Amino acid sequence: MELRLPDGVRLHVTVTGPVDAEVTVLMLHGWTLDGRSWHRQVAELRERFGDRVRLVTYDARGHGRSSCLALRDATLAQLGDDLATVVDEIAPSGPIVLVGHSMGGMTVMEYAHRHADRFAARTAGLVFVSTTAEGHTHTVYGLSPRITRLIRLAETTGAGVLARCGGWRPPHALLRALRPSIRWMLFGDRCDPADIRLVTSAVARATLRSIGGFRASIGAQHRLETLAALGGLPAAALVGDRDRLTPPPCAESIAAALPTTELTVCPGAGHMLMMERPDQVNDAVAGVLDRVLTGRPAARL
Repeated sequence: MELRLPDGVRLHVTVTGPVDAEVTVLMLHGWTLDGRSWHRQVAELRERFGDRVRLVTYDARGHGRSSCLALRDATLAQLGDDLATVVDEIAPSGPIVLVGHSMGGMTVMEYAHRHADRFAARTAGLVFVSTTAEGHTHTVYGLSPRITRLIRLAETTGAGVLARCGGWRPPHALLRALRPSIRWMLFGDRCDPADIRLVTSAVARATLRSIGGFRASIGAQHRLETLAALGGLPAAALVGDRDRLTPPPCAESIAAALPTTELTVCPGAGHMLMMERPDQVNDAVAGVLDRVLTGRPAARL
């Protein structure tokens, strides 16, 4: 289905499960990806919970099958506002569980920051997958400080160029050539060829404006104080110990700020845990859902 936002941007939204489900789970994808990232979670959670749970994924503005955006709107603040609209329109009543990967997790934090009352009234659980509340503070790509500084400079410069390229999308030939680099950056010890094909096809659908434009906002966000104010929500955070973009210190700081968070570090895994370690991600989401459905309070860890 298509959801039109107040500024005219059209979001591609996929909904599975009945309108009157007990809980709605919204799953938000990462930067340059799309809602297909969650296909293993949608299938498994549907199997486990049936009609008790409604599952929602959507392509963020400028990504996937959603429409392009003005460069000034390529910010996490705008994505937080978009999530508020999605919740109001797609799940206007009942408890929600928010699951965010990378930029999607940061979007959840921005929603909590910018729409605190609405977030508190609706949100019953949280799952953070390979994300951070501290921008690029811990992002060192698994390399030496000197090499990291050079990569950061090249990345910042390149992002500025891409952000001015409008609605164009990356050429397929270029993405095929970059596939080894994408695999190194995003995956850990193992990578299913089908997963790298899915990721590459998602990047091919993202506009160059989105690829470049969101970089500054992602790098600058700091929301640990927002997390610390969320109280006793059932929560989980997962990270791979080979994650080059949001390494374990990112998840550890989230768990420290939100003490109800159950932290899972996945050995040998990289940034794409939904694909690399689907069972562990599914179990984490199911664990939060079980607590929400039974009314059990979150355990303080």
